[in-house]
Amino acid sequence: MSGVEGLILGEDDQSRCWWCGSDPEYIRYHDEEWGRPVAEDRLLFEKICLEGFQAGLSWLTILRKRNAFRKGFAKFQIKKVAKFDQADVERLVADAGIVRHRGKIESTINNANRALELIDEFGSLAQYFWQYEPDQSKVIRTKDDIVPQIDESQAMSKDLKKRGWSFVGPTTCYAFMQSMGMVNDHLEDCESWATIEEMRKSFKRP
Repeated sequence: MSGVEGLILGEDDQSRCWWCGSDPEYIRYHDEEWGRPVAEDRLLFEKICLEGFQAGLSWLTILRKRNAFRKGFAKFQIKKVAKFDQADVERLVADAGIVRHRGKIESTINNANRALELIDEFGSLAQYFWQYEPDQSKVIRTKDDIVPQIDESQAMSKDLKKRGWSFVGPTTCYAFMQSMGMVNDHLEDCESWATIEEMRKSFKRP
């Protein structure tokens, strides 16, 4: 453990947010993916779907199954998933490589169709999602003051549900916002924090 509350010091002497622990896959996700700004629709769709599957489980469980999810859901290509039928649902329910939750599987197919509607209306998922970016100065980044949702994630959740999306509660939406770089929730003394800040500064908002 490092001397700063909420940080751990890895074997490589890098300070990281406490939640990634010592698991190599979790560390890679923390260092190379979490919080980096994303504007690609396919990846945004994948992220919000996997956050929905994560509800009630650990994120590490989802990470370890992500390749199987990608295989089962046609790499989360939105148009392909939107065409999935009942046979695909049964195929996925029988797939031990993923989280076999029928409701979440059906939700992913439904959400793919709703995503296409958003793309028709806004031009891209990125255009829609990035409108909810909060003022970064209001984002809490201390271990003792962690919040599961913010006003903007509540607004996103409310609007998505109004548009027919499912498994997109405000906590899921906030986890999605953290993952896709809409907020930088690395602790400020984490060595990834400054990297993410620079990426966010140079990132072209849709």
